[in-house]
Amino acid sequence: MPGKLSHEVAAREAYEEAGVRGVVETEPLGSFGYDKVLKDGIQVPCRVQVYALEVNELVKNFKEKGERSMEWVSCEEAAERVREPELHDLILAFARRMPAAPVVSQAE
Repeated sequence: MPGKLSHEVAAREAYEEAGVRGVVETEPLGSFGYDKVLKDGIQVPCRVQVYALEVNELVKNFKEKGERSMEWVSCEEAAERVREPELHDLILAFARRMPAAPVVSQAE
């Protein structure tokens, strides 16, 4: 996206692909590589920068809704589900520095 900083592009992609908005960190957590397979079968090597995004809004309708399924899981579970070893390690490193989730109690 011309004129956008890489962390802004990451936030935009998160919105378009998952319907999430929030505060994105300006520095990447790191990067990982993979081979993207195009429709004609050609493989293109890609390098992806990964940014943390603190989600504060979920949107019902977004550009790529229906193209993916979304599920909230722990960082450990997410790391187990990815195929790329570098991404696996990035997720676990993020989990170690992420603050504990707040405990929500019901009012009596």
